[in-house]
Amino acid sequence: MSRYDYLESMKASQYPFYALIMAAMRNADTDNLEALQQAFPATWREFEARYHAGGGHLEGDHATS
Repeated sequence: MSRYDYLESMKASQYPFYALIMAAMRNADTDNLEALQQAFPATWREFEARYHAGGGHLEGDHATS
């Protein structure tokens, strides 16, 4: 981690927690992705399902989501 990472985290703090976790999963290298998958298994399952769904839409989503 660097000062740059810290300063960027201040900008990113405006986003919801799970949006940040999914963004981290999207950008993680193999080792970090494995750690995130173990720490947040339900989030990983949803992220993976939305990744493979058209436009990220899953059955049961509200029309405005």
